[in-house]
Amino acid sequence: MRTRLALVALILGSTVAAAAVPAQAASTPVAEGAAAAAAGYVKVGYFVQWGIYRRNFLVKNLHTSGMAAKLTHINYAFANVGADGRCFEANEAGVGDAWADYQKRFKAGESVDGVGDVVSQPLAGNFHQLRKLKAMYPHLKVLLSVGGWTWSKYLSNAALTPASRQAMVASCIDMFIKGNLPFIGTSPHGGTGSAFGVFDGFDLDWEWPASEGEVGNVVRPEDKQNYTLLAAEFRNQLNAYGAQVGRTYQLTAFLPADPAKINAGIETAQLFSQLDFATVQGYDLVGAWNPVTGHQANLYTTPSSPFSVDLAVDTYLAQGAPANKIVIGIPYYGRGWTGVGSVGNGLYQPASGPARGTYEDGVDDYKKVIAKQGTVYYDPVAGAAWKYGGSALWSYDTPQVIAQKTAYVKANGLGGTMAWSLDGDTATGELTTAIHNGLS
Repeated sequence: MRTRLALVALILGSTVAAAAVPAQAASTPVAEGAAAAAAGYVKVGYFVQWGIYRRNFLVKNLHTSGMAAKLTHINYAFANVGADGRCFEANEAGVGDAWADYQKRFKAGESVDGVGDVVSQPLAGNFHQLRKLKAMYPHLKVLLSVGGWTWSKYLSNAALTPASRQAMVASCIDMFIKGNLPFIGTSPHGGTGSAFGVFDGFDLDWEWPASEGEVGNVVRPEDKQNYTLLAAEFRNQLNAYGAQVGRTYQLTAFLPADPAKINAGIETAQLFSQLDFATVQGYDLVGAWNPVTGHQANLYTTPSSPFSVDLAVDTYLAQGAPANKIVIGIPYYGRGWTGVGSVGNGLYQPASGPARGTYEDGVDDYKKVIAKQGTVYYDPVAGAAWKYGGSALWSYDTPQVIAQKTAYVKANGLGGTMAWSLDGDTATGELTTAIHNGLS
């Protein structure tokens, strides 16, 4: 088990009520951005394509909240890969949302720089807003995440042969790095080079190679080796194109925390050698699919919480991953149960089912969880917090837990942190500020 440096300063008792930690006011973008880059740690946050709908979380909010100044990377989720093993864009429910990506015209009040989109511009949508954000925060890198839980179905096919790997990578680079977006429907947006300069590389989110993920995903035992080969193909083609245009492109991956999935699907040393860094899933360790409550993102293993961030980190280190390329995932949401008894303040107790969530039962954004009734408890031994009240328990990360996790990153020479997803934070970026302060 890794070191628990700085634990003493955090311990107020094995289980205590946690005090609220106010968000700090944002500094100027240039000063904060320079500090983020100088610190040497990566601070990754996912911006989800669909967040612009019910959550009304726009790229502009990354600026107004102060988050953009405190991050080093934004991962845009997600790009889909079709049955032919190639990246594509479409406007079809559950398949693709080109309208959100590059067709939607944002009004002046919705735009990062206060300038509204017009019909004649080649690029609109989230992609155009991200380009504007990068102009305001030159330190920011924006990566396109490929796959995710829903869109990993055909990644096994894409990675299967040298020809399929070459075709997949070439299609992704053509569409998202060269920026050759297709014209779809009657929209005037798209065309040759329309999205050039938006993305600084790719984030591979294959969930999961050689292991079950979403129902219907194609899974093969040879995914383990083919994943490394796919990453190498991305690296080689990105390097070659970068040399042509005088740019350096990054390649990262989102990897599982479960040792069984790591062993089944990840050639750790070989895969890490192709990556700038990898983010490790540090959440969803338990959830309302479990009949008993628990910590969904605990830092350390305990007798009642056998999975942990620390266990995942140790597994990757033991298999040859460089410590400074390991980036730990932090949730900006909670997992919740209802029908929970009061013994142990609800922790490790039977539940009747998922607690009511704003968008989905059993899960809710951090900004929603902190508004729910109940008392907040902190377990420094596990490195976790929860809220219990009204027979509901919510497991989520507070600024206090984030302070412990960022201390862990520093103590163990890790690469930084990743947040899923930025729309879950408060309007003032409370959790992003906690990460920034912890890694500064």
